[in-house]
Amino acid sequence: MKVLIAPDSYKDALSAREAAAAIARGLRRALPEAELVECPMGDGGEGTLDALLASTGAERRTAAVHDALDRPAEAAWGWHAASRTAYVELAEASGLQALARAERTALTSTTRGVGELILAALEAGAERLVLTLGGSATNDAGAGMLAALGARLLDHAGRPLPPGGAALAGLARLDLSGLDPRLAGLRIETAVDVDNPLTGPRGASAVFGPQKGASEADVERLDAALAHFADRVAETLGRDERDHPGAGAAGGMGFAAGALLNAELRPGIELVMDQAGFDTALADSDLVITGEGQLDGQSLAGKTPIGIARRARERGVPTVVLAGRLGDGWQAAHDEGVSAALALADGPMALEEALARCAELLAERAEAVARLFMLSRSQPRDPHDGGRT
Repeated sequence: MKVLIAPDSYKDALSAREAAAAIARGLRRALPEAELVECPMGDGGEGTLDALLASTGAERRTAAVHDALDRPAEAAWGWHAASRTAYVELAEASGLQALARAERTALTSTTRGVGELILAALEAGAERLVLTLGGSATNDAGAGMLAALGARLLDHAGRPLPPGGAALAGLARLDLSGLDPRLAGLRIETAVDVDNPLTGPRGASAVFGPQKGASEADVERLDAALAHFADRVAETLGRDERDHPGAGAAGGMGFAAGALLNAELRPGIELVMDQAGFDTALADSDLVITGEGQLDGQSLAGKTPIGIARRARERGVPTVVLAGRLGDGWQAAHDEGVSAALALADGPMALEEALARCAELLAERAEAVARLFMLSRSQPRDPHDGGRT
């Protein structure tokens, strides 16, 4: 028997690699002879870099950058020398989790650090870049990244704009002539975990701004500023890409990457599965176990468990999701290939306790899943049930 273990990270508790190891421990208690294949996953958000490094064997490197509040910091990125491929995770440089709640300010946070990581990749000789978006503290539509790469965003007096999305309301001219020329030879694939447009009621500011510290008034201000930025970009390029699915990812970074860096925007989990050789690992598997912190109706927009279940369904392999929490609308996951979904908590439990016991609870649920799965395989077939057990 072969079980493919492919979880995402469990936010504030376990990385994807740690989660896979915990699930494997539980499975071994019930299936000591089974072949267990650990394949940590990610959909573009925080922790995706670790999953990519684990699955591709890329080298972890670090670079001096600026964080979302424009403070000096250090961020990791990945380098696969044989393929000249760099892996850059936005959350490493401009992530929300690095900021205390009181520090979160969507009006002025910047993606400058992401641009600095891309520069490090260019210095290494990268010919291909996998850029993962998600978990951002920013809402500047990638303006900080563009400035770090040599673009000039100028006001009516010809002065560079200050950091942040709110400042984009004052953009008078976008000068791309100074963009690093090495970008022309860089193939960029961008992993997004949402399909939102840049602006409007489903846009970056309205949907994701509040979790980054934006008030209702801030959301209106930011949405207008990003719309103004999109107008200037459309004038410069002769095309308008604000409504492209995924343009609103990571506070509008999807828009900047797609429109101005000619990046290909792909659902994050699909890109990561391809990079990690998921289909090869899936071959001959009898069961897939995946999971993340929460499974709900929004997961269908491109979260890890759904992407994995869809791919596994194509091969006729059942998928079980172990989620920290089952939220509203999670039942829709059954229509996407999820055979069963289980919450980790074994009773009323404070969040702090659930986080502390995450590995233990994952192992226990995995063991239970294995025992139920083996029980189902041992039952005689009913000749009237169409071949199901």
